[in-house]
Amino acid sequence: MCADSSTTAYWDAAAADFDDEPDHGLRDPAVREAWAARLSGWLPGRAGDVLDLGCGTGSLALLAAERGHRVTGIDRSPRMVELARAKLAGTGATVLVGDAAEPPVGEGSFDVVLVRHLLWMLPDREAVLRRLVRLLRPGGRLVLIEGRWGESDPVGLPAAELSALVGPLTERLSVEQLAPDAALWGRAVHDERYALVADLAPARRHTEIVDVHLILRRGDEVLLARRANTGYADGLLHAPSGHVEDGEDVRTAMLRETAEEIGLTLGPDAVRAVLVLQHKAPTGAARTGWFFEAELGEGGQEPVNREPEKCSELGWFPLDALPDDMVAYCRAGLEAYRAGHRFAVHWHEPDDPIAYAPQGPGRLTPL
Repeated sequence: MCADSSTTAYWDAAAADFDDEPDHGLRDPAVREAWAARLSGWLPGRAGDVLDLGCGTGSLALLAAERGHRVTGIDRSPRMVELARAKLAGTGATVLVGDAAEPPVGEGSFDVVLVRHLLWMLPDREAVLRRLVRLLRPGGRLVLIEGRWGESDPVGLPAAELSALVGPLTERLSVEQLAPDAALWGRAVHDERYALVADLAPARRHTEIVDVHLILRRGDEVLLARRANTGYADGLLHAPSGHVEDGEDVRTAMLRETAEEIGLTLGPDAVRAVLVLQHKAPTGAARTGWFFEAELGEGGQEPVNREPEKCSELGWFPLDALPDDMVAYCRAGLEAYRAGHRFAVHWHEPDDPIAYAPQGPGRLTPL
């Protein structure tokens, strides 16, 4: 870490008054217990990877290790690193000599980066904070313990200033005032001392559209509809289908889509789930399709084209001799159904056509 001569002189002069010893005062059991309690709220409840940057003799690192975390400590001083290694012996912690501005660790390696009374001495704090954020995994956390000390010529980093630097780099932050808690310092203090806790956005969870498809049988034939004016796969044949809406289960969605597209009012017992097919389009977007089977009863309702603005025709086709001019996704589902598969994956590559290609590669994988 780097500091100009004025801050270095202040730090040397104030060290005894500030923490009483290079151990951050944690040799006092009451002080140690107070910091352990604070750390329990700042660190994850489950075991995680914690970087203690500017770890000194390793007192906070030891508290983290005692909570089951995998700890890496870094300090610029070889003497401090020697003391920290001795203190952390047997915990599995790693302690390295390194510069706080360029820690010798990989990006995306930590769940928490813990820094105590260090950032205020570093030049170009904004660049250092960007570097610290890159060390975190998605959803990771910065725990920055700082303050502003001294009466006539105060030094340090006010919470408002640090918040302004950290805010744009993280999803949310909070500031916890520490000065009122005398147990943390072993005495009453009257200057500004705080912990800024900032969380990165979690990794984006994978989401998929869920759609439903009707395999309407008339003996050995299956009903297909030719798409029109939709902007997707127009001119190709596809089974009656649609998306599951919020609050719907897949069977309810299938009954609704059946009524909307081909005018059949079916009861819940008239459809049976026969296949679940996960599909990835050439664009890379994935979805999961539920295929339902239903039989057209003799003398019952006949399907009609209820959406002529989206469908140019309905037709019956032999299930064992399906036409080639079909959407590849639907064709894969019908082929999996005909083969008796209950679960399968249909994975397009980026250059694949949306339309079924008779001579193209087969990417239907039963599960």
